[in-house]
Amino acid sequence: MSQTFSSFQCTNNSCILLNSLWRPDSIPNIADGNKPIAISEIYDFAQSPAPSSMPLASPKPPNLTDILSERTPVPSKLNPSPNPLQFPTKPEEVRLEATEAISLQQALELARRNNRQLQVALLTLERSRANVREAQAEEYPTLNIRGGLNNAGSNVFSYESNNFGSSTGSSTALRGTAQLSYNVYTAGARTARVRAAEEQLRFDQLDVERLTEQLRLDVSNDYYDLQQADEQVRINRAAVTNAEASLRDAQALEQAGVGTRFDVLRSQVQLANANQNLTNALSQQQVSRRQLVNRLSLSQVANAIASDPVEIAGVWDLPLEDSIIQAFQNRAELQQDLVQRNISEQNRRLALASIKPTVAVSSNYNISDTFNDDESFGDDYSLGANVTWNLYDGGAAKARARAQSANIAIAETSFADTRNQVRFEVEQAYSSLQSNLANIQTASVALEQAREALRLARLRFQAGVGTQTDVISAENDLTQAEGNRVTAVLDYNRALASLTRAISNDQPR
Repeated sequence: MSQTFSSFQCTNNSCILLNSLWRPDSIPNIADGNKPIAISEIYDFAQSPAPSSMPLASPKPPNLTDILSERTPVPSKLNPSPNPLQFPTKPEEVRLEATEAISLQQALELARRNNRQLQVALLTLERSRANVREAQAEEYPTLNIRGGLNNAGSNVFSYESNNFGSSTGSSTALRGTAQLSYNVYTAGARTARVRAAEEQLRFDQLDVERLTEQLRLDVSNDYYDLQQADEQVRINRAAVTNAEASLRDAQALEQAGVGTRFDVLRSQVQLANANQNLTNALSQQQVSRRQLVNRLSLSQVANAIASDPVEIAGVWDLPLEDSIIQAFQNRAELQQDLVQRNISEQNRRLALASIKPTVAVSSNYNISDTFNDDESFGDDYSLGANVTWNLYDGGAAKARARAQSANIAIAETSFADTRNQVRFEVEQAYSSLQSNLANIQTASVALEQAREALRLARLRFQAGVGTQTDVISAENDLTQAEGNRVTAVLDYNRALASLTRAISNDQPR
């Protein structure tokens, strides 16, 4: 979230963000929340301001990832089954069939649609929205209507002068009652329950934002891991090709009588090692693919491969100090600690309200009629007010209030710890970004030098003035240089993704 504030201020009632742009009149209407809500609607609701006693800054505009996601089509065959309780029981139901090449933006879109953790968070948000509506219902009176129709019968037996007789009687009665009641004064309990529910809604809304940002980081890292696995396969295949060429050269020189059996054996060992490294790289490639599929919650038969080339993902123009300030302004975790403090404060007020007097008013209207008697329809009414005061509860209410005061102190301490952790994450990602940017330049130069060194080593060996050891060493140096450059680029991209996550916003443009 992109918000503007410089400091926090906490009172007994709530925490506020100073210099905020959020206004209470921007609260959305959550009173009509009885109809079922789709996941997409909940996600849209999660991006809008929620009612809260804590003023918040204006919601951030859609970030670059969201904009691109809306415009990024994804293959329909990758979507999972709409039934979350699907349980495959046959081998053909889990056999991989669809292999699709996807970009990072498509992976982010698939994650936003399908990730189970995010879906749980959105459903939790819907539940909190319903809880707010339930708490708000206490602000209105309640009306109860009861009615009944009863039929009663009786038999009377008599015995007189040796004669036995009986008589039968019955009556039908109608009864009805209407009661209207309202809690006029609840010592702040009603207000505290509503505000606590609103704060919980705000907490869950921030949790959706936190999970969305963390999911973007996790998907990006999984995608970069897959790219690195793909590059390792490519590099190791090139190493196998180079080792095969060296072996052919060594065998040709041996047959010409100017080479040795030792050189051939060294080349064969080098080729065996290269093949083993390729086998391990292929295994890691498959693991990385399945990790990405699991993160995206794709279909049981789908498999995804990376389509984006390995290249620098972008640049970071903000200096370190500005990046830290943006992180303090935007991180949902910091706001969650403040919201948790507000929830504990409302719970403390709710605990103390239980030992204060409350006032309730009610009115009753009763009707009655017995159909087979000579009397007409009857009705009556009553008006009343009741005062309830729990004078002594053994200290339970004050104990609950002290427990909530401790929770307030815990939330404040957690805020300070989270603030320090956020700063460290920014500093760590920023340092890694700078170092990997320098490593990219160094590795690019080293890669060109390694290629030239291998070319010269082969020419020297073929001319008989170099050794097979020089060729093998040059091949190993080239493999290492290629791996170093790929690692530098992808580590830079990982650091950029981590820095973006650390400030919970898109990289500056």
